[in-house]
Order: sequence, then C-alpha cells, then structure tokens
Amino acid sequence: MNRRAFLKAIASAAVIPILPILPRRLLASTNFRRRRPSDATWPSQSAWKQLNEAVGGNLIPVDFPLSVLKTDPDGAVAKRLSMILADPYYIGDQPGLTQTLGWVDAWATQPSVYAVAARNAHDIAEAVNFASENDLRLVVKGGGHSYQGTSDAPDSLLIWTRHMDEIAMHPEFVPQGCEHTLQPQPAVTLGAGTIWIQAYDSVTTKGGKYVQGGGCATVGVAGLIQSGGFGSNSKHYGTAAGSLLEAEVVTADGQIRIANACTNPDLFWALKGGGGGTFGVVSKLTLRVHDLPEFFGVANFTVKASSDDAYRRLIREFVSFYHKHLFNDHWGEQTRMGSDNKLVISMVAHGLNLEQVKEAWQPLLDWVARSGSECSIKGRTVFGAIPARHMWDVRWMKEHWPEIAFPNPNGSFLIGLLDYGLLHLIPQPLVDFDSRPGAGPNNVWWKGDGGQVGWFIWGYESLWLPASLLEDGAQQRLADALFAGSRFSDIGLHFNKGLAGSPPDALAWAKDTATNPTVLTAFALAIVADGQGPAYPGMPGHEPSVVEGRKAAERIDRCMNQLRAVTGETGAYVSESNYFEKGFQQAYWGSNYPRLAEIKKKYDPDGLFFVHNGVGSEQWSADGFTKL
Repeated sequence: MNRRAFLKAIASAAVIPILPILPRRLLASTNFRRRRPSDATWPSQSAWKQLNEAVGGNLIPVDFPLSVLKTDPDGAVAKRLSMILADPYYIGDQPGLTQTLGWVDAWATQPSVYAVAARNAHDIAEAVNFASENDLRLVVKGGGHSYQGTSDAPDSLLIWTRHMDEIAMHPEFVPQGCEHTLQPQPAVTLGAGTIWIQAYDSVTTKGGKYVQGGGCATVGVAGLIQSGGFGSNSKHYGTAAGSLLEAEVVTADGQIRIANACTNPDLFWALKGGGGGTFGVVSKLTLRVHDLPEFFGVANFTVKASSDDAYRRLIREFVSFYHKHLFNDHWGEQTRMGSDNKLVISMVAHGLNLEQVKEAWQPLLDWVARSGSECSIKGRTVFGAIPARHMWDVRWMKEHWPEIAFPNPNGSFLIGLLDYGLLHLIPQPLVDFDSRPGAGPNNVWWKGDGGQVGWFIWGYESLWLPASLLEDGAQQRLADALFAGSRFSDIGLHFNKGLAGSPPDALAWAKDTATNPTVLTAFALAIVADGQGPAYPGMPGHEPSVVEGRKAAERIDRCMNQLRAVTGETGAYVSESNYFEKGFQQAYWGSNYPRLAEIKKKYDPDGLFFVHNGVGSEQWSADGFTKL
C-alpha cells in the first residue's frame, strides 16, 4: 500500500482520533532537503502529467511576467510594465507575481515551477499529496499581499486559489457538529480566493449586512483571517479572525477537514491568527455577519506646526484629544506624524452622521485656531458621512454623483461623500479602477492603498501601543516619544489595529484567537515603513535602491527605538512587521506560541507547510528547503 492509499484508508475510519505521527524524516541520518528541478529525483514529466489529470487539467507552468525585461527590454510590453505593475488586479491574475515585489536584502519575487490553479478542495488535496510524496517546496497564494513573501518561492509547487471566489450568504448558520451547542446566526461562506471587495459587494452592497474584513479592497480573505485581520471598523467588530465560525482546510496528510469550535477545535483556533500557509491550505471560510450602521463617516485634514516646539505641543494636544474624544469603538484608521512637522488625519467613523463627525473633531480644530501662528490647517478639511450600504457600491457612486463620478485623464474616478443627498465637501480622488480591457466594473481599489502595489520594501516595522500610555500621567512620555521618533521617519498610528476601547463582544471574540494577547490592551498599532515602486531588480529605470533602502531601514529602526523606550517589547503584527523580526515567536503570538507549536506538530509533523517567520519555521533553513 502506498502512502496516499494508506492515508485515505485511515481517514475512512472516522472513529479513530488524530494522533501525532513520528515524522519519517526525523529518522534520517542526514538533514532532509526538499527537491529542486536540478535534482535527479525531481518528479518526471509523466508524474506531472498524472497530477494534471488528477486536478482536472488545472496544473499550469508558471510564467514570470518580468522576464520580458531581459527577453525584449525595448518592446511595448516592457515599456508598459511599470504602469501595469501599479494595478493590483493585474498582479493578482498572475500566478508568477506577488503584490509586493520584494524587500531590500531579504527577498525578491520569483515564480514557482508549476501551479495548481485550484477550483476546489479536491484539487488542493491532490497538490498537497503530490508535494508531500515528492518532497517538494509548497507555497500557497490567494491575494498574494504578503510583505514578507510568504506566498512566493522559486523551485516550488504553488497552490493558487485565485479562482475559488464563490460566496454564499446564510441567514441562519450553525457550524458542523455544533447543532446542540451553538445558536444559528447570520454568516457568509467565502472561497479561499475571494478578495475583500468581492466580499463587501455581496455582503454589504447586495446583502445589507457587514462582514469584518480588511480595509484594502484587493487583499485576500483567507490570508488576512489566518494572520488575525484588521479593517477600518475593527475597533467596533474586532478582528476578522475573531469572526471565523468554520473553515474547510486541507491538512498535510491530504485530508479535507472541517474546523470549528466543535470539530477539530485546536486546528480551528490555530487558523484564527496563527499565520497563513502554516497549518494547512484553507479552501473555504465562514464568517459571522453583523447589522450595518446607518453611516460610515470620514475625517481628513492636515495640521502644520510652524516650529519643532509647536509640533511637540501639537502632538501632546492630539494625544490628549484622542483620549478624551476618539478613544472608543467609533473611530478607526490612522494619523501620520512626520519630520515635516505635519499631523495628517485620515480617519473613518462607524455609526456617526455628518454632524456627529464634525462635533467629535471640533475641540481639536478650536485648539488649532487658538494657537495663532504656531499651527494651521493646510489644504482641505473634509468631514463627511455616507450611507453604510453604499460604502463599496461602485454603481451607486456613478448613478448618484453623475457630475463628480467620471474618469479623469489618469483613469481614476473622482467621488465625494454624500450625507443623504447633501454634498458637503469638494470631491477628491478616492479610488482607482482596473483599466484593462474587459476588467470587471467593481475592480477598484482605494487610492491610498496604491502605494503598496508593486512596491519594493526598504523597511517595515510595527509595535503595539498599550492603552496605559493614554493615562494622564503617561501622555507626555508618549508625545515626547512620538516627536523624537518623527525626527527619523514618519509614524503611522493605526487606531483600528488596537482593540482597547472595543465592546465586550469584540474583545471576547479576539481573545479566543491566536493573535498576540497584547492587542487586547493596545489602543493602536504604530507602523513605520518606507519603500519604492514599482521596482524590481533588473527593471530598467525601476531598480530598487539598495543603498537608500538600507539607510531607510536604519532610520525606521531608530524611529521605533524611541517608541520601544516607552512601551517595551510589546510585540508586532505578523502581517505588517519586520522581515528580520527578532524573537518573532513572542512578537507575533506572545503566550500563544507554545500552543501553536504543539498544533503544528500534530497536523504537520513533517513541516510540509513552511512560511518565513511562521510557526515551526525555526526548524528550517531560511529558504524552507533544508531541515536544520
């Protein structure tokens, strides 16, 4: 009996519990190494043909679109490359590309040898079995947004879930096996290849409900949930992982399993924030859905200080203002503090109308007015509210704002925010559209997310900021640290990525995930990052600047050290953190790591699933090919 037949045979005995199996590779006298195409033991063409037949003809050789820079550097495609690399939908449709093209001194996107363009869990299981039996490096990609390149590896087999984008709404959902323990609740089931704009279109625009997902419209559903997952309204609803009710997942033994609170509950918990591509390949996810508020609001403006001393006072005032007026579950998104002595406000509100939005910010505007020449508002002051159901409704935007919803020369659309028919602000460009022929009408992305499409990272770090720093006796220390850090690099404070101030339900759901528990008592996540793009080694005119990148990474680290001086090592968010994160186990998962490590051993004893800085990755070489 071969290994696959054996696994299928034991899987049919449902009464037998899953037990840890001693990995056969640990018995080897030499270090185990996965196979590469240059090895004599690389699968034969007939073996690949059999895999292709097993997955219904969906095995494809992976092309590398950037290779045209060498084969035809002066051709039309090469000349257009920098433009199409700024389109996240184009990148998402290429199995050989990732949304981030690389990181200085860390990695650069490279294609797999073959990809299984999976249509269902059966295709995934066939790919998992083939990789396991042939000792191949396996990677999984849905949205492909990983900054750390976790869905990318040369000489590998790729499981590509892009086409698994089916969506089903459930007015009353009960996880399998939980019929006698859990009450029915509204939910949505999403295929692993679904991106968030598709989820919001179905759940909110068409369904009149809300699902907690990511703020970036083109991020993949599965990857975001497995890493924890924050969106603009996480301060109110909690993390995306906290909304997970059930997952269909293929584990390393090739079995298709259901994971929820009643069936395989340990695997279910690990999938809620334990890191994507680590415990198995998710094929479907079911999330709870929520009632929509009447409005989503927005506040956008910039305050400029005339001197360093004035900027210190501005930051101090903002910290106090935030604590008094915004430290609640209504407000999310971010502010930016930089060396240019500007405080940039880019925040959104849950459940507030236009007057309530304006009222919330009036104390800070009054303080700026009283400051005289020390501080002033630069540019437009934008306050608005939009009926929540139309937040991602592209057709509604075009129909209700005909005079301001039109393509401008660069292909973006100009839209405003509407408060029940009252246009309250000057239109500004908020979204960009996929301009490729035949592109779907909902292929849009927020303009503010455009900078991370096709970029090459110089440095990226994050740090949870504890709510204790908002107490009266600590506000000055926080303000001083923010000012000192801003001398080195811009600091983004993402208030929706810290759950202090959230409602009890949101905190309880988030607590029951693998995410670092520090998030429960953090009021924000500080992010400091820099990069360039589109950029890639060998792209004429768009080569990554290694020298500038190293300098930027040093500035970022010095900036973060100012914040660490007042927070300590509170941890980082796995999806938005340093590729070279020291002690990533503690930083990403805190006290949850030992439990995650045990679950990894149980469901993936041979380490088939490897991602950079993932659970169990310390047992492998940096490229995931050699067991240490």
